[in-house]
Amino acid sequence: MSNPRILILGPPGAGKGTQSVNLADTYGVEHITTGDALRANKDMDISDMDTEYDTPREYMEAGDLVPDAVVNAIVDEALSQADGFVLDGYPRNLEQAEELEGMTDLDVILSLDVSREELVDRLTGRRVCDDCGANYHVEFSPPEAEGVCDECGGDLIQREDDNEESVRNRLDVFDENTAPVIAHYEDHEGFVAIDGEQTPDEVWDDIENAVDEHAE
Repeated sequence: MSNPRILILGPPGAGKGTQSVNLADTYGVEHITTGDALRANKDMDISDMDTEYDTPREYMEAGDLVPDAVVNAIVDEALSQADGFVLDGYPRNLEQAEELEGMTDLDVILSLDVSREELVDRLTGRRVCDDCGANYHVEFSPPEAEGVCDECGGDLIQREDDNEESVRNRLDVFDENTAPVIAHYEDHEGFVAIDGEQTPDEVWDDIENAVDEHAE
């Protein structure tokens, strides 16, 4: 198939980022995330949208949440420029899902299923180098020396939003806002649920089979 249009869904810690990179590399499509799309279009003129600021950059520099209407417009722009894509991190709610239907037709919708306790283990076990930003995991990808970055020798820390309380709160937010999006797509002919608790290679095998089956 050529230039498939893929949506990947799943909670924080499910492995969307890792598998999105695999999809982009294997099928030669754009990996589109809301964060990347915002950064790429931060100077987009939104003065006709009756928003507080005239560009996304002004929201970002002020530390304010970018309104859904602006995010929708930016994702629409990014998709219109992509010759095939894997969309990761959007839509986050049903309203955005409805907007997406007006932007493009999807070939494949991948939903990574991972149990809540497995997600908590994955996210609370993450460690980040305080100096260079390299990522580790206490169980799955530990450093050679505990608490020390292999790359630069810096201290490994647990980010504030990776403590158990914060992680469970993030998962609650996902359940409330984004889980209904998955239910929304379950009747789509290209929808495929993937067991995200397998090894990354096994997950990738299932994803590749799903794309090959459903994309033209």
